[in-house]
This record gives sequence, C-alpha cells and structure tokens, in this order.
Amino acid sequence: MKWNELQNESCPVARGLSVVGDRWTMLVLRDCFLGIRRFEQMQDRLGITRHVLADRLRKLEGAGVLRREAYQDRPLRHEYRLTDRGKALYPMLVSLIDWANAHVPIEGSPSVT
Repeated sequence: MKWNELQNESCPVARGLSVVGDRWTMLVLRDCFLGIRRFEQMQDRLGITRHVLADRLRKLEGAGVLRREAYQDRPLRHEYRLTDRGKALYPMLVSLIDWANAHVPIEGSPSVT
C-alpha cells in the first residue's frame, strides 16, 4: 500500500489517515481548534518550515477540512477556518489527548484537559 494511494483503500482507517495521518497535520488541526487561524501564527507556534506548513494547509483545504478566507486585501492575506468536516474531527483529537494523558504521561499535571 503506497502512502499517496490510501484515499482509495476500502479500509476506513487508511482513508482517514490519508487526510490526517501526519504529525504536522494533527498539530495544525490542534491549533485550528485552539483558534489559531493565520499562517504566521501557526508557523511561530509549531516551529515548522513555511514549505511544510503550506503543504499541510493545502492538503487540508483540498480535503475539505479547512477553508481559506481573506481577512486583508492589501496585501492579500488569508486565514484558515475549520469546515463542518474539519469540526467533525474534534472527538478524534479529544480522544488522542485523553489517550496520551493516560498512557504517555508527563510529569506534573496534563498540559491539555
């Protein structure tokens, strides 16, 4: 099974991973759920290269998980907003947080509750 062909698999896990099965993608989604919408903010928070972030945002937009909306005309700038399809990923993100807090704990209290 090739990574770029997962969306064509009959397995729903494979199809789902074709959209969100990348660590940067999940972290971008986490930030979107936290209200981070602008490219520069995401890049600063994640410490990700512009190229990788642009690629992940383009893929999420293409999958209908995010949509771009202009917030400034001169120069033209966009922000990224979750679509209904993207918002439907929230329970998965919360489940991952719960699992990590229970099974991959850090010293002290959980960083996200």
